[in-house]
Amino acid sequence: MTKRRTLSIALALAGLLAFLVAGCGSDEPEQDYGGSHPDYAKALAGSPPPLAALHRQADQLLPGGRSAYEKRLAELRGYPVVTNVWASWCDPCRAEFPTFQKLSARYGKRVAFLGVNAEDSNDAASTFLREAPLSYPSYTDPEREIADSLKILGFPGTAFYGRDGRLCHVRFGQYPSQADLEAEVREYALGNGCESA
Repeated sequence: MTKRRTLSIALALAGLLAFLVAGCGSDEPEQDYGGSHPDYAKALAGSPPPLAALHRQADQLLPGGRSAYEKRLAELRGYPVVTNVWASWCDPCRAEFPTFQKLSARYGKRVAFLGVNAEDSNDAASTFLREAPLSYPSYTDPEREIADSLKILGFPGTAFYGRDGRLCHVRFGQYPSQADLEAEVREYALGNGCESA
């Protein structure tokens, strides 16, 4: 069995386990996950042009599927990319939104953040984004073609790309804390985690 195939199988099994543990669509009472959010305009002023272009599309749901997403990744070469795969109906996705809000404001001048809204309706996703605005756009993925290309089986999931555009790390399931996500942003986006992968 090749190393690549072994890695693919391991990622698929990890994703399945994360899906079962995460409990998306649970019967927990609905919560207000948006809360307050950073002043994105102030935090991200002076961003380099490719990242400023993302910030101008904040909260937009972009069409085009996998080809549009991959085209954007190509345009972002030279910057590390953090992609969060989410759905408005997924409680763990909603619960980690405040963390992505804070960290995209903190690191958005050096790191490109993207969203992928999978298996969701545009109306539901837009309503949620009004409650919990982000500093970056999300690509619509109703048929999961982007999520499947990342081998993300459950929600949420987070993918890290190096400056060379190469996918180097995928995290399955909700981050337990802001510190956990920040550690992976520092390792894979700002550190040498992607270069050594």
